[in-house]
Amino acid sequence: MTSRTGESLRRTEAEIAAEKAATLGRAGEHLEEALRLARVALARLDAADGADERRQRLADYERARARAAQERLVLIIQREAVGLRQHRVVDLQFPEPPRRA
Repeated sequence: MTSRTGESLRRTEAEIAAEKAATLGRAGEHLEEALRLARVALARLDAADGADERRQRLADYERARARAAQERLVLIIQREAVGLRQHRVVDLQFPEPPRRA
């Protein structure tokens, strides 16, 4: 391999690594936003007045929880793609919103 080819390969590998890191960062940001929205929906649920409003707020909260679960899965997949196989830190940093009935 020539030095020019080697340098080109190193640049390409660095670009791939940077894109993987950026994608992982975006996945984390999307999960943070989904969890924030779930917290907002939970607060609205807790403040609901009356059975009808509570049912609607519960449905809103369940949709927000489902979105957070989906964003968490995306983050796990991105972590796997960069070689991170242990996800306990995800559980600690991004706890799942509690179930409500």
